[in-house]
Amino acid sequence: MTSKSAAAAARATVYGYPRQGRGRELKKAIEGYWKGRVDADALRATAAELRRTNWRQLAEAGMHEVPTGDFSYYDHVLDTSVMVGAIPGRHRAAVEADALDGYFAMARGTQDVAPLEMTKWFDTNYHYLVPELGPDTVFTADSAKQVAELREALALGLTARPVLVGPVTYLLLAKPAPGVAADFDPLTLLDRLLPVYAEVLSGLRAAGAEWVQLDEPALVQDRTPAELNAATRAYRDLGAPTDRPKLLLASYFDQLGDALPVLAKAPVEGLALDFTEAAAANLEALAAVGGLPGKRLIAGVVNGRNIWVNDLTKSLATLGTLLGLADRVDVAASCSLLHVPLDATAERDIEPQILRWLAFARQKTAEIVTLAKGLAQGTGAITGELAANRAALASRANSPITRDPAVRTRVGAVTDTDARRSQPYGERAAAQRAHLGLPLLPTTTIGSFPQTAELRVARADLRAGRIDTAGYEERIKAEIQEVISFQEKTGLDVLVHGEAERNDMVQYFAEQLTGYLATQHGWVQSYGTRYVRPPILAGDISRPEPMTVRWTTYAQSLTPRPVKGMLTGPVTMLAWSFVRDDQPLGDTARQVALALRDEVNDLETAGTSVIQVDEPALRETLPLRAADRPGYLGWATEAFRLTTAGVRPDTQIHTHMCYAEFGDIVQAIDDLDADVISLEAARSHMQVARELAAHGYPREAGPGVYDIHSPRVPSADEAAALLRKGLEAIPAERLWVNPDCGLKTRGWPETRASLDNLVAAAHAVRAELPTAD
Repeated sequence: MTSKSAAAAARATVYGYPRQGRGRELKKAIEGYWKGRVDADALRATAAELRRTNWRQLAEAGMHEVPTGDFSYYDHVLDTSVMVGAIPGRHRAAVEADALDGYFAMARGTQDVAPLEMTKWFDTNYHYLVPELGPDTVFTADSAKQVAELREALALGLTARPVLVGPVTYLLLAKPAPGVAADFDPLTLLDRLLPVYAEVLSGLRAAGAEWVQLDEPALVQDRTPAELNAATRAYRDLGAPTDRPKLLLASYFDQLGDALPVLAKAPVEGLALDFTEAAAANLEALAAVGGLPGKRLIAGVVNGRNIWVNDLTKSLATLGTLLGLADRVDVAASCSLLHVPLDATAERDIEPQILRWLAFARQKTAEIVTLAKGLAQGTGAITGELAANRAALASRANSPITRDPAVRTRVGAVTDTDARRSQPYGERAAAQRAHLGLPLLPTTTIGSFPQTAELRVARADLRAGRIDTAGYEERIKAEIQEVISFQEKTGLDVLVHGEAERNDMVQYFAEQLTGYLATQHGWVQSYGTRYVRPPILAGDISRPEPMTVRWTTYAQSLTPRPVKGMLTGPVTMLAWSFVRDDQPLGDTARQVALALRDEVNDLETAGTSVIQVDEPALRETLPLRAADRPGYLGWATEAFRLTTAGVRPDTQIHTHMCYAEFGDIVQAIDDLDADVISLEAARSHMQVARELAAHGYPREAGPGVYDIHSPRVPSADEAAALLRKGLEAIPAERLWVNPDCGLKTRGWPETRASLDNLVAAAHAVRAELPTAD
């Protein structure tokens, strides 16, 4: 096919779409179901209506093909486990008794049964449920969900393409099930899994699917020859049957590298690749393998992970280059639009001049449609769109919002000394022990306490003018008093003020820093029914005035026990925001670090002896390719030290990380030079404690003994058992006792019971130590 005919065939599509609905209707329906206020039929009806709404919006915007199967009640990887029958033994009875309740039991656990482990989806803030597999795993096909959703879309008269997690990525994401040898490789199950995928594909073809998309994002990571051979074998086998639909292999988040020739040569009909800046090397690599003659190429030229408007002219140039490399070139975002908010036009508080710089999911679909039209019909068909796009890009580039000379001068003056503590850890630890007087196995929490309905009502009342600032602050004071009183009665050693005044651990700070924009409706799924509103980092960052000192010092005035100051670290402030793309991330991180450094120093001056700077996103933002990691970790760890290095030796600096694979970054954790780190460990059975020990980590650590992402209350015996596992790796004088993460999403009854048990476990294990009083 000639370039001209390839252009004429250009169509618009996406890989996935936000699930929650304009008013987060899915979250409300699911949580209502959990609380018994919504029955299963009503929940299913809400979900079906949201799917129909999404598909109609996409079709009306000009999408030629809509995705199905990307919708999920909780997580699409968990949906895949259900599809292939990989149900953990401890959950089978619940799934057999009631499929929906069993599904949620796998996601959240029950009082008697632990949930699946949860971790980050590549380098995003989305969390997936980790498949548990072993040599005895038996796969069975259950494509009811995928077939039903395909039929729903086809019934609306739409061209629909089911989207599935590919078999290689599914196995590479999996872990050995509890009780299975740690060195078991789930990829050895590939030959057992492929017939199940073939059966699912056959069922989708019978239901009317012309194309099925198989997502293989794990192949953009560094992969061994054996793993690449597994991908070759997988698609040789899946491409062989005659009763299957056409197969589209999709990757995203980075360049494919050595995996690109594997997928390009696979006996499938199409390839979907990321061609944004992060994966620009895919274009050169595709040309090097001779393109995709006779195949369909979907070009992801619109960034599916950030919210800035696309440079249409630049994207059209990329698309034009691709025309000679495939039989047909279609246009898409670089990945599912799950990672961006739904609609920028819902934002009423952002200046119109700035709003034109932003593209949420609905705006991105319009960009994709425009690019497909321009590719098919020429730029003359989209002259108005191109002119408006050029004006928006120029407006942002020339805006004074984006540059603050004072901030840039301060960053330019930073020296290596600014990012180093005045004394080595050993001397600091002695000074801190003398100053704080804590027992062995000190107990604490990660920071937040339950955000009650009363607190949410108070914030809504303040926004609506039903109460004034003074009335709101009295409610916050009352909540802090209750949290401090509870912690004292429970017996915790280092307290927190509970963060009653905070809406989100990033947004709260973003709203008080220059250079950030906050949204009102920019919700993005983090996990399950947990949605966040990432702020938009649009310009240079500074801190006009203290942000946390008032409430921390108020809490400290209520108790003689130390109260931690609580801040969000610079890397997490970037990772959980939509960050500017017009300067290096390291430069932006230093700006944020200096603003936070001012806050740390003010907390210390006000009498705060323990300051926690959370960096849960340090591992999340780790580049997917090993070659890119040293540069990232260099500026990321420097930014943390720049934030914290200005304090006295007897001020104890904590940090916190959760729900990630920490083994890859133990050296970076060491390089942070924090005095204490708390980490998620309950679902992973203290794996991180063993990783720290293997590295020779010399500082104090609190691997979590209470999984806060489940409603179940761990018993004192269960917490004590985990604590004893921790002691096998970390000596008692350096081991802390804490939950996995903050308690914001939990209810008060389970929080009280769980923390009572956590403290009881610490006391019990403390009494077993030879050095205990």
